[in-house]
Amino acid sequence: MEDKYTNYGNIKIGFGKNPAIVVIDFQRAFTDQKFAMGGAPLIERAVENTQQLLISARAKAVPVVKCIMGYGSIIEMPHWKVAACHDLILGRPECEFDKRIHEPSYDITIVKSGPSIFFQTPVITILTTKHIDTIIVTGCVTSGCVRASIIDSFQYGFKTVVAEDCVGDHEERAHKENLRDVERRYADITTSSQVIKYLHDLKK
Repeated sequence: MEDKYTNYGNIKIGFGKNPAIVVIDFQRAFTDQKFAMGGAPLIERAVENTQQLLISARAKAVPVVKCIMGYGSIIEMPHWKVAACHDLILGRPECEFDKRIHEPSYDITIVKSGPSIFFQTPVITILTTKHIDTIIVTGCVTSGCVRASIIDSFQYGFKTVVAEDCVGDHEERAHKENLRDVERRYADITTSSQVIKYLHDLKK
């Protein structure tokens, strides 16, 4: 008899007609090895692949919405259990975008205060006014802010696609397990090369 609990993830969502790229927390705190949480191999891989994906997205006039996580002071912070998050004070180098993915003349950039790029930010308004139907997720950290953003994207009704090699974590196990879990419920998991092909074929 077929196991009735094996039907997780058996529907493919696919791409829509009007995508946007979200880039989560590719800031120096996580990409620069001089900082406590910076320079992890999976995050470095994700930055390099996202850099190439964004070239294709901008060439097709696809919106790019980037965020950093930062606070005006310690008082503004929630109760982070990660000590290095206490260094995410606006104006410090930890809150600077990684230059490899930063195109200030094109990208929409925001500051967020919680894990999800959608939480108490104007992102949902920006995306809906542009009639976006598909969110392509890149960034870090897979098991934290990326996962939270994937779930919110799903909850707001967007087709949600994650380029596996454009997101990264400090731990490979956490990266793989969280992607497996969101793929079972909320999002398609693909590769940067597949996203770039989709963007190349996109009629805009």
